Amino acid sequence: MKGELLYTGSVKKVFAAEQRSDAVVFEFSDRISVFDKRIPSVVPRKGEVICGLAAFWFRACAAAGIRTHFIEQLSPTELLVERVDVERDYARIRRDRPSLLVPCEFIVRHYVAGSFLDRFKGEGYQHGQRLPEPYCETSTKVERTDRLIDRAEALKISHLAEAELDAIWATCLKIDALIEAQAARGGLIHADGKKEFGFDARGELMVIDVLGTPDEDRWWDIEAYGRGEVQEFSKEFVRQHYRATGYKDALYGARSRGEAEPDIPPMPPELIERSSALYVGLYERLTGEKLP
Repeated sequence: MKGELLYTGSVKKVFAAEQRSDAVVFEFSDRISVFDKRIPSVVPRKGEVICGLAAFWFRACAAAGIRTHFIEQLSPTELLVERVDVERDYARIRRDRPSLLVPCEFIVRHYVAGSFLDRFKGEGYQHGQRLPEPYCETSTKVERTDRLIDRAEALKISHLAEAELDAIWATCLKIDALIEAQAARGGLIHADGKKEFGFDARGELMVIDVLGTPDEDRWWDIEAYGRGEVQEFSKEFVRQHYRATGYKDALYGARSRGEAEPDIPPMPPELIERSSALYVGLYERLTGEKLP
């Protein structure tokens, strides 16, 4: 089913689909990245978890009438999806151009964590606090490193109409309602997550890439949360390691000064083992099934 290799990312490869010009194959690896840096380590079974959860949520979206680019799962680590072009030159993005990526990531936060806490802790927010209403923000997608942008810039670079952007946010919230209900069945809290969109061949918006995984979203244990603890079941677990070692501060300091970025160290063996167990455990709690 796989044809020519089209793209190699930090955690997945994209191949042309044989005999289908309108589709591509996502092949997920066990590689892992944080802060837009690929870690020189692999997490066993991570690719299976990301692929399996993506397929699980895409099927849930289809059942709820939400358009996605998912076609079928080909193997434990491969998805067949509708193809969208990735245009990195904002000047070449046109609303009448079909099968095109919307060059933004759409983030919905339900609890205080991560960069939200970094930015707003001076305003009295506490880690783990539930927000009174979902906090929606947009970041870039096709630049070298992601940066947060306001609504006006999101509209400018994407060429979306106001109503289309509103429809994207409404879809994000609808998906999160599905995710929250399913997560609760597995004793989990869905703290936040990001989603991507593209236009199909008819110019209609659809959810693309992957969603609802430990890489894109943040998950906590409900029972531990009830005891006042935030117990991570996502890639945040790995990010915290690189925060604690001082790497994140060193990296962001270099970026702010325009200096060469420091190499990211490998994960310690015990962190690799715990991360693999975390990924597999999250899959099984969200789906209610054992990882094949």
